[in-house]
Amino acid sequence: MARQETLTGKQKAAILLISLGPDVSAQVYEHLTEEEIEKLSLEISSIKKVESDMKENVLEEFYQIALAQDHITQGGISYAKTVLVKAFGGQEADRMMNRLTASLQVRPFDFARKANPHQVLNIIQNEHPQTIALVLSYLDPEQSGQILSELPQEIQAEIAKRIATMDSISSEIISQVEQALEQKLSSSVADYTQPGGIQSVVEVLKGVDRSTEKTILDVLEIQDPELAEEIKKRMFVFEDIVVLDNCAIQRVIREVDHEDLRLSLKVASDEVKEIVFNNMSQRTEKAFKEEMEYMGPVRLRDVEEAQTKTVGVIRYLEEIGEIVIARGGGDDIII
Repeated sequence: MARQETLTGKQKAAILLISLGPDVSAQVYEHLTEEEIEKLSLEISSIKKVESDMKENVLEEFYQIALAQDHITQGGISYAKTVLVKAFGGQEADRMMNRLTASLQVRPFDFARKANPHQVLNIIQNEHPQTIALVLSYLDPEQSGQILSELPQEIQAEIAKRIATMDSISSEIISQVEQALEQKLSSSVADYTQPGGIQSVVEVLKGVDRSTEKTILDVLEIQDPELAEEIKKRMFVFEDIVVLDNCAIQRVIREVDHEDLRLSLKVASDEVKEIVFNNMSQRTEKAFKEEMEYMGPVRLRDVEEAQTKTVGVIRYLEEIGEIVIARGGGDDIII
């Protein structure tokens, strides 16, 4: 194991989680992204032994940073630094404050997130599609969806595609865009950030009305079929079945192959199982539960394939107008 002063932040985080134990670490994981969990887990697995003094030093550093964070909340950054200087001296205090202020960086386009969507629309509607995509990728999904719905139809799909395929963008370019749009430069933007991505455009599309979503996906199917299919897959996953009304779930139960449905439910959450079983007759529910019980162990790949088939049926039923999946906008209101 490396010396304390040569440990990376990731290594210290791994040692901290090891020291806290599995129960607390599991609670921490709930607040992390999949990528962060993957990197941390890999780091933890590479640590064979944690010396007691190393463990104590990492825990002490974490405690002092947490304490300084609390001081920032109560009395501001200057007050927090004063406390750290008294406790550790100037050099160590500066190091801790640099780490703290880095974690307090303002996300790009913070001014736009606080503004009314119509105000943001007025600012960006005549900009280049790439600029619009950059701004929307940083806004809250609901806000981005509303803005995307009100942009001209001929550029909606282009912007959605640019969000999904956006690469890392330098802070200098982001700052220039911020200055041009609102004269409000964020001084704490990271050197490189990763806006956009497929999941980002999925969240944005979930906030638009059904007609806008269909228009965008229809165009994307022509321009980039693989991208359109990947977006569709993520627009509705098996666990989202809970957003369907009872009539829709009953229709799905009738249409889906029962073997696929049983496999799909094998690893589903209790909430999903309950809502599906509640929409079956008592006889069918009993038969399903018995067959699932006697099914025995199944391969995860088979379950995933079954869930994919089930979701495919749900998407087909929506496309032909047999069921409705609740989305943003007013066209999903049933009357």
